[in-house]
Parts: sequence; structure tokens; C-alpha cells
Amino acid sequence: MSESPEPVDSPEFREALRSCLGVERFVDEVAAAAPFGSRAELLETASRVARTLTPAEVDAALAHHPRIGERASGEGRAQRFSRSEQSAADASDSELAAAIAAGNAAYEERFDRVFLIRAAGRGRPEILAELTRRLELDDATEAATVASELHDITLLRLGSLYPDGDDTAESPASDASEGAA
Repeated sequence: MSESPEPVDSPEFREALRSCLGVERFVDEVAAAAPFGSRAELLETASRVARTLTPAEVDAALAHHPRIGERASGEGRAQRFSRSEQSAADASDSELAAAIAAGNAAYEERFDRVFLIRAAGRGRPEILAELTRRLELDDATEAATVASELHDITLLRLGSLYPDGDDTAESPASDASEGAA
């Protein structure tokens, strides 16, 4: 099944962008810059746009992210990204899962949004430590942290649509859901 973005502004490319970051302005601005001469050019454009998200756009994007420790429902590319990013060797540790669930609840009570972190490449103990640390942040610092994490997640997802080492936007990977770290 091929679900890679096209190197030009097309419905397929827009859907691929939307799976990386569910913000229509992001999709519109990145797609408008296509075609891209290289993977680096695509990622630079996406990074520039993702850095300019408004608080309302960050909130809209958070609606597409499951809680840490919860399985994303559905079968779309964004859901496969989330499942892959949250897969961890220590996922079956019930005490750790309970601590993360409690932390999620405390975070939502404190900040009125889901806790967002780039889970790819992080173990659950590290995620829990970061959740605990971020519960102590002031609102403005945490809002900036969330925007930064969303930026990182977006670039990891978009980067996974293209094979490593391939610097052309002409040959996207055939399945974006595999290998998201």
C-alpha cells in the first residue's frame, strides 16, 4: 500500500501533510511551496511554517494526538504514526502505565489539554519524568514547550515519509507508518 506524498501540490500530498500536522494553514502553506527540489527543502519549509503556529492552531493539532499511553483509534496514517511513536519495550509495565495515566489526568487538570511529548525514541520512564517536570512549569513556558514538541513530532513524521539519505523529494518512502521512531 503506497501512502507517500507527491512532490507537487496534490490531494495526496496534502493528506500526507495533514497526517503529520493536522493544521490547515500548515498544509496550505507547505503545499503551496511545492514542488520541492530536495527533502531538505521540504523539511525546511515545514519547519518554518510549524514554528509559526498560533495557540489556537496548536490546540487544533492536539485534537489529533492520543494521550501518552493510550492507543490511537482508527486506521489512518496519523493514527499509525501515533501507535509507532508510542511503542516502547516497557509499555507492559502496569505500574508505569498507571503513573502515566495519573500524570495525564493531573496535566489535563492543570493545563486543560492533553500532554504532548515527542515519544519517539523515549522510554516510558523518561516520558513520565518529563511529564512530572512539566507539571511544574508556568502556563507560558508549557505552551512554548508544547509548540516545540509539536514541531519536532511534525518534522519526524514528515521526514519518515522520505527514505534517509535520499535528498530528493522525487522518491518518497512507500509506507509512512513504518519506521517512525
